[in-house]
Amino acid sequence: MTSRPAYDTVIQGGHVICPSSGIDGVMDVAVSDGKIAAVRKDILPSTAKTTIDARGKLVIPGMIDTHAHVYKYVTGRFGLDADLCGVESGVTCLVDQGGPSCMTLPGFRHFIVEPAKTKVVAFISAYLVGGMEGHYYADLYAPNLMDPAATIKAAKENADLVKGVKGHAEIGGFARFGTKVIERSAQIARDAGIPLYVHFGQLWELPPEGANGIDADTIIAEVVKLLKPGDILAHPFTRHPGGFVDKTGKIHPIVRQALDMGLKTDVGHGSHFSYRLAKIAIGAGIIPDTLGADMHGYNTYVPPPPGTPGGLHPDAENHPFAGQARFSLTQAMSSMLALGIDLNRVVEMVTTNPAKMVRLESEIGSLKPGVSADVSVLNDLRGRFKLMDNEKTEVITERLLTPAFCLRKGVRYDATSRILPAAIAA
Repeated sequence: MTSRPAYDTVIQGGHVICPSSGIDGVMDVAVSDGKIAAVRKDILPSTAKTTIDARGKLVIPGMIDTHAHVYKYVTGRFGLDADLCGVESGVTCLVDQGGPSCMTLPGFRHFIVEPAKTKVVAFISAYLVGGMEGHYYADLYAPNLMDPAATIKAAKENADLVKGVKGHAEIGGFARFGTKVIERSAQIARDAGIPLYVHFGQLWELPPEGANGIDADTIIAEVVKLLKPGDILAHPFTRHPGGFVDKTGKIHPIVRQALDMGLKTDVGHGSHFSYRLAKIAIGAGIIPDTLGADMHGYNTYVPPPPGTPGGLHPDAENHPFAGQARFSLTQAMSSMLALGIDLNRVVEMVTTNPAKMVRLESEIGSLKPGVSADVSVLNDLRGRFKLMDNEKTEVITERLLTPAFCLRKGVRYDATSRILPAAIAA
């Protein structure tokens, strides 16, 4: 009588890095019934229904993108398809930053979360309109267009989905509304018992009357005093005024105090990221906790599916990145490696730390036996590759990470996303 294989799948011979388990070496990963079953050397192929050769590749817990924009259609041109950014890009969990509001959260659950193969959670918008058109219309984000009580209620009643609050602290909003918006955002997060994710760096243009006496370099100090441990400072490497690096090219003195009081940082790569300013911040010892890709419809060109005329993006023909895809979570990881951050630390930024951020560390972000079999397998390319930010600054890296495939609850998804950037040889 033939015995039943002990495992559904074994990923063999990859370089396994699991910060939460302290694993860093060539190992096999076994999966059964959608859960991690074992991580050890030399698991016999005969014990599995399916074996996958991962020799020469990195095998890490399923990657978690802490800054996604995937409320497709409802946020207008801003929202991308969840699975294009998720499992088809080697990412098993997405955190939508501010797409749904207390008014639109039911639709987000039904139309985005439930059909997605990727796990999707959200930081609810502090504003009634949510992430409409990517915050293109500044006047929609006024204090009188917020309802803290309704937002707190929605967050508490949807705790399985809502893991934080998204707010903004930038000179365009401060010039219009002063500190009222960020004060109400902090109140929502505090009363709901969840973290506040704060966008830093100019987002909106100034109103016709100008800055109204607001200096962008003073904003971060005004905001930090409103925050609590566990709140998240986003875009530390922003190229726009009002970030961690002031107009003199130095780290704002409040930053170290903020980190010491328990605030966290998220890269929020995307269009805001600057290699020039990242080097200054990292040189001062500022290493972010998490690494969000921050892809959205304005900075990511979505090619049409093969054989399909036209583009998915309404302005596809005139898209600023037509013909190319600039961002992905693995591309952002490669940026961190190029800046000298250790690989294990970078893996923490997309696994262990974001799992803690969304309070799901017992379920995801780990390869410990019993947790969900969410696994990302990455190509670890060596050579000379060119990376570029939105300031057109180029860096040359000798190591480039790209997704090969992932498992989500034990189901394999190959990295076939049309928005993945191609490797550019230097």
